[in-house]
Amino acid sequence: MVSAPATQRHGRPVVTERAPPSTGVQTAKVTADEAGMRVDRFVEARFPGLAFSHIQRIIRKGELRVNGKRAQPKQRLEAGQAVRIPPLRLDQPRPSGGDAKVHDQTRAFLKSITLYEDADVLVLDKPMGLAVQGGSGTTRHLDGMLETLRDAQGQRPRLVHRLDKDTAGCLLVAKTRFAASALAKTFRSRAARKIYWALVAGVPKPRQGRISTFLAKEEREDDSFMRVARHGEEGASHAVTYYAVIDTAARQLAWLSLKPVTGRTHQLRAHMAHIDHPIVGDAKYFSKENWQLPGGMQNRLHLLARRIVVPHPRGGTIDITAPLPPHMRQSWNLIGFDADRYDPIVEAPEE
Repeated sequence: MVSAPATQRHGRPVVTERAPPSTGVQTAKVTADEAGMRVDRFVEARFPGLAFSHIQRIIRKGELRVNGKRAQPKQRLEAGQAVRIPPLRLDQPRPSGGDAKVHDQTRAFLKSITLYEDADVLVLDKPMGLAVQGGSGTTRHLDGMLETLRDAQGQRPRLVHRLDKDTAGCLLVAKTRFAASALAKTFRSRAARKIYWALVAGVPKPRQGRISTFLAKEEREDDSFMRVARHGEEGASHAVTYYAVIDTAARQLAWLSLKPVTGRTHQLRAHMAHIDHPIVGDAKYFSKENWQLPGGMQNRLHLLARRIVVPHPRGGTIDITAPLPPHMRQSWNLIGFDADRYDPIVEAPEE
């Protein structure tokens, strides 16, 4: 008796699951272009089909080694180092059917919020309320959306800095491994200039100033925030912000331009609360008692990453400005602020 072929046994087609391709142990040398990259981003760039969560897991388990030593989660690599990569199971399914439609919609969305793009970089106008990266309970975020922009070589765009979920405005993204490495160095050296706009309670005195404190993270129940700390306190980092008043609404509100010299978590929000002029709509740091939101104004964070100026990885300068997001534009119209007014923060020192 001749048995039926495997594909047609017992009159029904047999579906054979094909396992994702796997790799053996590999050692990858860090090139000059990759110097300065975080080890997790290095592996992601080398293996486009590998889930980022899996990369983080093998680092946590100690399976990834740099020059024979266990890699640390945020370790920066140097040219010439040897990265030992354990066996990996690669799986990069192509979108089909409904997934393809979602894929196309995501690409269209990213295109609609693109302020600037060339072969190496992308500047997005991040909407308020959209997370930059995933976290507990966060499934929709920009980092995940960038997966839809992989190029023909499998390279996906990478984040080079972050914005809080409720901060709108300029977000710089590297499209190539070369640009990611160059821009990472730019941000570490503080050569990137960022200007933010905010609407705050009251009017700061003096109208231009410098805020310099130490900030430390504090956990409270299921939340965390940044508090002003003492010099030398464990976990405390120095934070410096310049501010300038652009316009005011009587003594109730001020439109500020903010220039952070350092890039600490929640730095601008914590600093404005520290000088008793918290940002309007800031649910975490706004604690003025008996303060009434002006009529018609939305209770949303009024903080915009207005402008970013950085050296381009291949020469020249990237200088991009984001428009006011809808809720801030509504507030500017209600108050009568002119968004084209001169911004004095450009004269603040670079430090």
